[in-house]
Amino acid sequence: MDTEWMSRGRCRDMDPAIFFPNDGVGVQVAQRICAECAVRAECLEYALANRVDHGVWGGSSERERRRLLRQRRLARARSSTS
Repeated sequence: MDTEWMSRGRCRDMDPAIFFPNDGVGVQVAQRICAECAVRAECLEYALANRVDHGVWGGSSERERRRLLRQRRLARARSSTS
């Protein structure tokens, strides 16, 4: 997978610890940074494709990414049976 987009992320010059918070408030701080990022979609897809299960990626928490993956799996299953 192409990772050229990483050099354009708002997070590129920030402390990585911001994006690996220990609490919900920390997740919200990271998500606010991601909300204005030009490569948010690419970041989220990278995390989903690589099953990254820690931190905030593409503005989504670990729980949100698990939910997205589950929804995609269900959608694929439904489309393959129709």
